[in-house]
Amino acid sequence: MSAPGFWDNMEDAQKTAQRLAPLKKTLDEIQALDRLLEDARTAYELSEEEPDYLEECAGLLKELAGKLAEMEIEVLFSDAYDKGNAIISLHPGAGGTESQDWTEMLLRMFVRWGERRGYSVETLDYLPGDEAGVKSVTLHIKGDKAYGYLKAEKGIHRLVRISPFDASGRRHTSFSAVDVLPELEDGDNEIVLDPEELKVDTYRSGGAGGQHVNKTDSAVRITHIPSGIVVQCQSERSQIQNRASAERILKAKLLDLKRQEQEQAVASLRGEQQEIAWGSQIRSYVFHPYSMVKDHRTKHETGNVQAVMDGDITGFMEAWLKARAAGANLAADNEDM
Repeated sequence: MSAPGFWDNMEDAQKTAQRLAPLKKTLDEIQALDRLLEDARTAYELSEEEPDYLEECAGLLKELAGKLAEMEIEVLFSDAYDKGNAIISLHPGAGGTESQDWTEMLLRMFVRWGERRGYSVETLDYLPGDEAGVKSVTLHIKGDKAYGYLKAEKGIHRLVRISPFDASGRRHTSFSAVDVLPELEDGDNEIVLDPEELKVDTYRSGGAGGQHVNKTDSAVRITHIPSGIVVQCQSERSQIQNRASAERILKAKLLDLKRQEQEQAVASLRGEQQEIAWGSQIRSYVFHPYSMVKDHRTKHETGNVQAVMDGDITGFMEAWLKARAAGANLAADNEDM
């Protein structure tokens, strides 16, 4: 970065600076561990003459162990796209309005999780439900290791609660599918789009109406003819920006398809894609008759449902990453809660 002419190409320079930040953070953390270890050694040596230093040594070692546990998580982000941004899509399953409302609850959970970590969360596409909730939504979450963490959330999420839409107050079960894809950088040539294979349609973005309604055909829908994959984006007022976002999503989906064909293991990048219904869930969120959130792959659970719905889900992600690294069987079981 100190080389002459480094900042002449601002775009490339900014990309390099962005790559530097997490590397510098890791180096600083390792150096902090080294200092803690040296301080603990010094305190131990001094304790031979002054026993009070033994307590200080124990405190330093405890702090060191805690930081080492945090660093162990970093080792789990070994896949090619783990340290990059993520594209996450949510779709309601069986249950109509119930599942659409549940999907909106999950949307809020992921947005809150991203905000907690200081990530940028952008809505690329949003289709509201007929009565409540959402029919589908796609988010672009930008931040260090966003994809590495969020890939643990791919699969079917199940909710059990007393329905606010049921006048009889009966218990209902709802499902929602979460799909997570890595964002490819502009310079990544693993997936190249052929314009001849794309069908591009433009349409007017949806909205609540009034003076702010979009009066131009700025929304973009792209169909990849060979695969039949369809993506769309309507978050920006500019058709050019919406097309760029849609192409990013399409590249991510094509990469996903390519990985599936190469590895013949859907779970390696996309997670289990099953019917959005009974027996296929990766995690259950029970609001009634008791409070519990349990991941069926790792058995990680908590009784603090409200904290989870407020975005406290990193523990579930880390448990999945550790189990995956250990080679555990992460297939969701059919256990009912």
